[in-house]
Amino acid sequence: MKKIVLLLVLFVSTNSFVEQENAFTTGEWFKLRIHYGLVNAGYATLEIKEAIKNNKKVHHVVGKGWTTGMTKFFFKVDDNYESYFDKETNKPYQFVRRIDEGGYTKNQEGFFNQEKNTVLVKDYKGKTERTFSVPENVQDIVSSFYYLRNHPKIDKLKVGESIAIDMFFDDETTKFKLKFIGREDIKTKFGKVSCMVFRPYVQAGRVFKEEESLTVWISDDNNKIPIRLKASLAVGSLKADLESFKGLKNSFKVKVEK
Repeated sequence: MKKIVLLLVLFVSTNSFVEQENAFTTGEWFKLRIHYGLVNAGYATLEIKEAIKNNKKVHHVVGKGWTTGMTKFFFKVDDNYESYFDKETNKPYQFVRRIDEGGYTKNQEGFFNQEKNTVLVKDYKGKTERTFSVPENVQDIVSSFYYLRNHPKIDKLKVGESIAIDMFFDDETTKFKLKFIGREDIKTKFGKVSCMVFRPYVQAGRVFKEEESLTVWISDDNNKIPIRLKASLAVGSLKADLESFKGLKNSFKVKVEK
């Protein structure tokens, strides 16, 4: 299960959308329970805090992922992702990536220069500093989530249409593309929730069976938080469900069954 929690955090951070602005606010927090078959494998959380960067108040988002129970004895994961981004433009100022996945570790910080379209990456483990050129309006993996939640085009997608963004991750900029599959009502611990369904394109290989092995269900309301994720892996499948939440800016809609 190498890097599975990392990948889930990535796709949680890049596949939640809303058709109007201000879909979130300081204090929003939610938690996903990750399970492999009947086994409870771990959890992932995202929380919005507030910080000061460049003498102005900015969003400071902290994302965490970790294994639990017997899973951590076979493959321990302890991931921490952070992003500082502008409240108005959503452009990132800084990202933090500190991960430990079965002994595979990274300890990095990235500092964006939006005027020069560069990002300075400080690798504390490797004791290196490198500057990368990036496209205008590039996002890190965490800020992508919040940028797209306020994207004006998402709710206008027709079934089969796709959208792509520039995202800086692992020392390179990638085009992250996802396809709108449709809408579906799914049963959750909170009741029946109407969802938008997306299928991100991911790299096929050692972990995923094929490019379209991930499916995400996003609440079809003004929050657009992740309700469910399902990944077909090279061996078996992994699933994540919304476990709890608080501080949502908008009402969380649950359908009343007749």
